[in-house]
Amino acid sequence: MAVYPGTFDPIHNGHLEIIRRALGTFDRIIVALGVNPEKDTIFSVEERLDMIRGAVAGDPRIQADSFEGLLVRYAEKIKARAIVRGLRAVSDFEYEFQLALMNRKLSRNIETFFLMTAHRYLYVSSRIIKATVMAGGSPEGLVPDNVLKILRAKFPTISNHKQNRIGVENL
Repeated sequence: MAVYPGTFDPIHNGHLEIIRRALGTFDRIIVALGVNPEKDTIFSVEERLDMIRGAVAGDPRIQADSFEGLLVRYAEKIKARAIVRGLRAVSDFEYEFQLALMNRKLSRNIETFFLMTAHRYLYVSSRIIKATVMAGGSPEGLVPDNVLKILRAKFPTISNHKQNRIGVENL
């Protein structure tokens, strides 16, 4: 079993791609929503957990949970043997590598696995999706359908016009 931690505000297709690929190595993935009171989020913990559960519905190998405090302590508590982290760019690696080294110092029993994000999602982040929808653009094709529906409800100014949608086909 592995833990895939993050804020997931909101979960997007790049996250789902990492989960799908991690399932090729691990029999179970816990998508662990880290609760960080210093991080500004637009969705509550429960809303984000519901979005994650909706996005992975039907796959018994994937669970959603939340935790506070140190990730390695959470991983030990649920008896996970690995932490999965997605990387988009070299700049992600430096920070993630530092975290992995600290986690390794705190717990020798948990390994960190890095997975490169699929090419079509290299530019996708929750931050970019939030900025796009706040400006009225549509993240269609970049978030699962359940998340798109929730985003449209929260941000009614999201455009339905094809030319305003962001996606790989428009690059």
